[in-house]
Amino acid sequence: MAAIRGSGVDIPDGLRSMLEGELGPTKQKAARLVVDLASTAGASEFVCVEHAHVSGVSVLTGGHGLRRFLSDLAGDPEGRVAIPTTLNSAGCDHERMEEMGIDHPDFLEQQFEIVHAYSELGIDAILSCTPYDRGIDAGDGIGSWAESNAVCFSNSYTSLVTNRESGLSALASALTGWAPYWGLHVVENRVPNILVSVECEMSDATDWSVLGDWIGKQVRPDWNLPWGPMPRIIGLPWASFEMRKALSAAAANYGCPMLWADGLTADAPAVDGYQGELTFTEADLAERYRELAPRGQVDLVVIGCPQASVGEARATAAAVRVRMELGEAIPDQRLWVFMSGHNHDLIAADGTLDVLEEAGALVLRDTCPEVTPYNRSRYNHLLTNSLKAEHYLTSGLNRMPTSVAPLEQCVAHAFDPTLVEGPSPVLRAEGAKSMASAKSHRGGKHESAGRGIPSQSEWSITGKALVTDVPITFLGYVNRDTGTIEDPGHPLNGTAIEGTVLIYPRGSGSTVAPFVLMGLIYTGKGPAAIVNRDVCPLTLPAASLLGVPYAHSFDSDPTLEVNTGDQVELTLAGGNANLRVVARASED
Repeated sequence: MAAIRGSGVDIPDGLRSMLEGELGPTKQKAARLVVDLASTAGASEFVCVEHAHVSGVSVLTGGHGLRRFLSDLAGDPEGRVAIPTTLNSAGCDHERMEEMGIDHPDFLEQQFEIVHAYSELGIDAILSCTPYDRGIDAGDGIGSWAESNAVCFSNSYTSLVTNRESGLSALASALTGWAPYWGLHVVENRVPNILVSVECEMSDATDWSVLGDWIGKQVRPDWNLPWGPMPRIIGLPWASFEMRKALSAAAANYGCPMLWADGLTADAPAVDGYQGELTFTEADLAERYRELAPRGQVDLVVIGCPQASVGEARATAAAVRVRMELGEAIPDQRLWVFMSGHNHDLIAADGTLDVLEEAGALVLRDTCPEVTPYNRSRYNHLLTNSLKAEHYLTSGLNRMPTSVAPLEQCVAHAFDPTLVEGPSPVLRAEGAKSMASAKSHRGGKHESAGRGIPSQSEWSITGKALVTDVPITFLGYVNRDTGTIEDPGHPLNGTAIEGTVLIYPRGSGSTVAPFVLMGLIYTGKGPAAIVNRDVCPLTLPAASLLGVPYAHSFDSDPTLEVNTGDQVELTLAGGNANLRVVARASED
């Protein structure tokens, strides 16, 4: 067995045979990516993976990058998954297209093409973003999951351990059965790095969603969070399944792969100190509800992000039944409830589905609010009980003004469109809070050494640097057509990444990020080279599979030492990368 260049770890015989093409081109690409990830992570070994969950299904999220990539894999008879693998939610309920009013050209045909391509790889198309909510014990051991809310839920509340994989890295592990042993696989890395004290009642599941999102918004770039924010939360009361799910899903908005909540999860390991200590009060909760409250008429209420549990569907039906008993009905199907096929079948059997549909709700299966393209001739202001939904619906993914309220208030708005009157709100970038940054202008000479990835042997790039010390969220916050960062408050908002030497800490947000980046690279709108400060499974896969020069692990932080506009030279030889500033940009 030969060692991975730069890491000294042996490649197992089975993985090596794939790497050498003995099991076809699809598994060869997958093996190359697994080895690149191992090298980048400094993994000491590989580990067998027991289950994978692959994201990147909706036409809206994966886009042309996903469709082109899947078409490149077609026709390989040996290109099938090696372990049990499930598939994330799609962009529509194919049986309710007319009611959904989707006006995206050829959406259903493209959606079928994507799901069929995954099925041809041997993946079980459960079309769910909640693989932990199927009445099946996920068991323990190592998983490779690429759905941010599922990663955080699994690591926090179950015995299955998974890194926060991208759709591509999870697919690579599914095809090979192997993953680098790194990150959260390693017990010593599963420790809290933020302490959060909760000093409020937290009586509604939406309160828990607000808390998870609020924690992510407090993270500072100078905090050392190599695996993402991993809070220990103290002071929480008893929590239902729905409350725990809402907390972990919203925390995952900002890259949280795992959390501890005293009395609700396993005990948090003892640590010497935290990167930050936060206190969440009644005033904080009330302020967020004021900020998120609907202003202007609500056009549609969406429940089920992540897809609704049976308990959430029953709670919605209970709130609906109260209004029905008063002789009221939901006009124009103004309430949509999103569910997995598994849970949809369960509520069909127990009568919950009948109650919801009799009231006038539209209950959808196999899809999720954030990955659905809304008909803007009908819907321009959504109301939800989920900060995960709000986070992505207001992003460039849908650019949909979205408000948040507890479930009973959401149902009230569904029945009565006049509860808040006036024009729909408009998303405005100028009101966004600036994200915290530790960058300052640097002068003088700079040169530092880093590492490349094994699949790339030698290259040399000279160009203008585009630099930030704030993570970049590709899905929804980088325009998939122009490559322009559209993230109000981000230091690079309004800046195009095309042709630059893009330097940033790591990717953030959705695990579908690599497909957005691949789409930009396919169309010539991507960066000329990428430098990450941290190990980034959301960025590396696109660079690895499409050959974009990629470097990482420099001996000084390039996100601080290089300015946007600096002329830089980036080279790779023998696995070693070198970054040199050729000319400094002026400070203004």
